[in-house]
Amino acid sequence: MTSCVVNAQMTFYATGRIQKQSRSSPTCSPRGPGSVAQLPAQRRCSNNFPGSHDKVLVIQRAQDSSKEAEVTYASAARRSADYHPSVWGDYFLKYASQDTTPVDDDKAVQQIQELKSEVKRMLASEDYSRPAKKLNLIDQIQRLGIAYHFDREIKDFLEDIYASIRRNGATEDEDDLHTTALRFRLLRQHGYWISSRVFDKFKGREGNFDASLVNDVRGLLSLYEASHCSTRGEETLDEALSFCFTHLKSMEEKPVIVAHALKQCIHREMPRLEVRRYIETYQCIDSHNEVFLSLAKLDFNLTQQLHQREVAETSWWWKDLDFKRQLPFVRDRIAECYLWNLSVYFEPEYSLARKFVTKVMAMVTAVDDIYDSYGTIEELELFTRAVDRWDINAADELPGYMQVCYTALLDVYSGIGDMLAEQGRSYYLYYMKEAVKIMVRFYFQEAKWFHQQYIPTVEEYMEVAVVTLGYQMLIIVSLLGMPEITTEETFQWLLSNPKIVRASAVTCRLMDDIASHKFEQARGHVASVVECYMKQYGVTEPEAENELKKRVEDAWKDINEEWLHLTEAPPHVLMRIVNYARVVDVMYKDGDCFTNSQTKLKDIIASLLLDPVPV
Repeated sequence: MTSCVVNAQMTFYATGRIQKQSRSSPTCSPRGPGSVAQLPAQRRCSNNFPGSHDKVLVIQRAQDSSKEAEVTYASAARRSADYHPSVWGDYFLKYASQDTTPVDDDKAVQQIQELKSEVKRMLASEDYSRPAKKLNLIDQIQRLGIAYHFDREIKDFLEDIYASIRRNGATEDEDDLHTTALRFRLLRQHGYWISSRVFDKFKGREGNFDASLVNDVRGLLSLYEASHCSTRGEETLDEALSFCFTHLKSMEEKPVIVAHALKQCIHREMPRLEVRRYIETYQCIDSHNEVFLSLAKLDFNLTQQLHQREVAETSWWWKDLDFKRQLPFVRDRIAECYLWNLSVYFEPEYSLARKFVTKVMAMVTAVDDIYDSYGTIEELELFTRAVDRWDINAADELPGYMQVCYTALLDVYSGIGDMLAEQGRSYYLYYMKEAVKIMVRFYFQEAKWFHQQYIPTVEEYMEVAVVTLGYQMLIIVSLLGMPEITTEETFQWLLSNPKIVRASAVTCRLMDDIASHKFEQARGHVASVVECYMKQYGVTEPEAENELKKRVEDAWKDINEEWLHLTEAPPHVLMRIVNYARVVDVMYKDGDCFTNSQTKLKDIIASLLLDPVPV
């Protein structure tokens, strides 16, 4: 069946009428915009992907008793990913009612204010005037999730520390490995460049780290954590990572905190998950600060209640869309989408932004599934053009099931537009829509590769695949909650796909593909970066995966480098980008936990959105 006939049939079944198209129409042109042109034979895959199809699904529109349009699907050879249903069902809907919250908000707020005042007094006290002692306090405050209450105090202290290092080049605690490493990590995590040469004094004559350090478990652990803040070319930190990992792993009886660090370092941990875990660890430390602990528990539980109401609201929105019935092939992952964005920013002032970004992510997941596992190439060409038009009237040219998704997508962005108009920032919407259009065009490119059974080079693949992740688009939308520090220049910078955004996307694409490529190839999917690498370099699957994991490490070094030196965007914007990379490091380290959310992700969601911290 030719492309012209297919498109005519699609138009008929979607609108009830035939729109004749000439052979010179762009839709019929073999090399017109968005067309499915043939690629050189030598770059085509020699095998047939499982699940590929050559039939076009007949889409019929029926009218129910209430005269509302429904879509029914005739039998055809479509691919199916067979995603498992939502783990949570309607569970989170109950949190829409304030009556379900166990914490008295007013009382908790009052207690939090009193505890905050006490912490501020402690930070200003002479008892904590020594830099080493205050560094430990700041580390505890950060890991307990209460640092956002003390931004000014922390910034002022680190400014003083950094200024002192620049003036004197040394401090009284230089001989202490733990303090040196902790200071290094905290400064770099806050955007201050400090030389890795501060660790040279812990090396012997041969230039290797001193063997006596293996007995200093606390110092080793701190150095291990600090080494993850490295940039390219910092051999000292590479050596530190190898040295610390080897000796910490060889410990016969590892403390819980060491065992967890070896699996997930602080620098790459999902921030909110680190808070929950550290609260439980911190309270078991004999020397813990009771004021810090009480504040952390109250703050966590109070903000958790806000998060529960947010996920309830977005769950009701998702339920009302009725995708479960109308688009049953789409992943039902609204709670997982919410968690992803909660991990990027949890603070109460970003509540509205979290809800909008969750809706956008859920819609992008649906669009991704249409391109990846359901739509025919002819239908996808129509959908790509419709998104590029961004006009509700374009829905008339789409098959019925695509109309459902397309109108919902435009509706979400219409809601964002209304909010921006109220704030006098309507121009932001242009950048948000442009990011979606770019992403969908690249979705279609991947669909054409699959249709043609083409395996691109790694370089070709990555140029497309880092965009189809949707990271650039999600980061842009995530800035909704920061009108006071986000300028039009910031959006223009993000839309240019700068190095830190690309590096963050690279970590996600590589880890995602390594974790999911076997499942995706089995059900029929465009070649992943693993297959591309194997074909291009003639290596085995394990060899390809090992080399790609090295590229993940390099991408993290690029993220660290940009974080330390970028001036084109405010730190709060850069932190969104870094946090998206952190989410990925957890989501894909043990498989594709987003798609297969019956795994450890279920426990993570429960710990952050269901179970309050025992007080």
